[in-house]
Amino acid sequence: MLRILDRYLLRELAFGIVATAAVLLVVTLGGTMASILDRVARGRLPANLVFELLGLRTVDALTILLPVSIFLGVLLAYGRLWRDNEMAVLQSSGLPITGLLRPLAIFVVPASLLLGMVSFWLAPAAMRLSHDLVDEANRSMVVAGLEPGRFMELPGRSGTIYVASMNDDGTRFERMFVESERPDGEDIRLDVITAEAGELRHDGDGQSRFLSLANGFRVEGRIGYDDFRLLRFKQNDIALGENATDSTPESLKRSAPIADLLASKEQAQKAELHWRLAAPLSALILAVLALPLSRSGPRVSHFGKLLLAIPCYLIYANLLEFGRVAITQGKVAPAIGLWWVHLPMALLTFWLLRRSDLLPAPKASH
Repeated sequence: MLRILDRYLLRELAFGIVATAAVLLVVTLGGTMASILDRVARGRLPANLVFELLGLRTVDALTILLPVSIFLGVLLAYGRLWRDNEMAVLQSSGLPITGLLRPLAIFVVPASLLLGMVSFWLAPAAMRLSHDLVDEANRSMVVAGLEPGRFMELPGRSGTIYVASMNDDGTRFERMFVESERPDGEDIRLDVITAEAGELRHDGDGQSRFLSLANGFRVEGRIGYDDFRLLRFKQNDIALGENATDSTPESLKRSAPIADLLASKEQAQKAELHWRLAAPLSALILAVLALPLSRSGPRVSHFGKLLLAIPCYLIYANLLEFGRVAITQGKVAPAIGLWWVHLPMALLTFWLLRRSDLLPAPKASH
């Protein structure tokens, strides 16, 4: 059974953490949405994938957002109790340190377990699904910037393209018109191509895209000169811009299943395994670290402790990133991993608790 005090502290913690997470999530989603919309506007992604990709990116971002949200949420929630003298009343009533740690553990431990599931399984699965959606969309000419019945900008080149009709999956088309211009010394060369039919093809690397045209004509020459020539072709390929892809080496590593990481002998995969473990561990350590850092006097600014807390978080986060790179480069043994960062931070947290009045040192017995 939860005590009345436990329920009260839980409400304070929940409100602080959820509010902080909501603000950070809005900021993160704003940048992600801008990036996705930019790719849609340039014909690199179809508009119907915007919300799917946004949701999948959100799941992946939780591994970074939740630890800092828990840290700042606990800091703000318990800091308010200190500023409003509520903590002084609780201490005068004989509240021990466990009285503050208990509601904190009730909230943070399940949140850390959930974060571990996200870090080890849900976020990589979301990344893999994002890659699959983008790769599948790249096989459609809609992503290449084509829409039946409309003149569109030629993707990756300076020019205009028109397609009269297209099949349902966007891989084949009929009656195409393409006009493009390119520099030719001090002059401009004009190319006009028409074709009865064609299809979208990919190169062997899966990145380069071509419009394969059949049965058409090509008119080319320099603007302002009479050296234009007319060519008739059975087959002609037009290169388009490279595919939009999320499959960078870093993203592929982040999307690897946990079984592959455990079985791999590569340094980069071992570093990724420790990085995923760092998310729930850092959430627990930061939550307890926020407890002594939240202590402040009455009438102190609401955000005064942030001046001390934010550097602590930045040092911790940057050391984790440095350790990840060191493991990848073979400078730190995988057996050591990131424990050389977690353990000192945990010891610092315990030391701060011991120094605070929340946990007084035991008196020597006579």
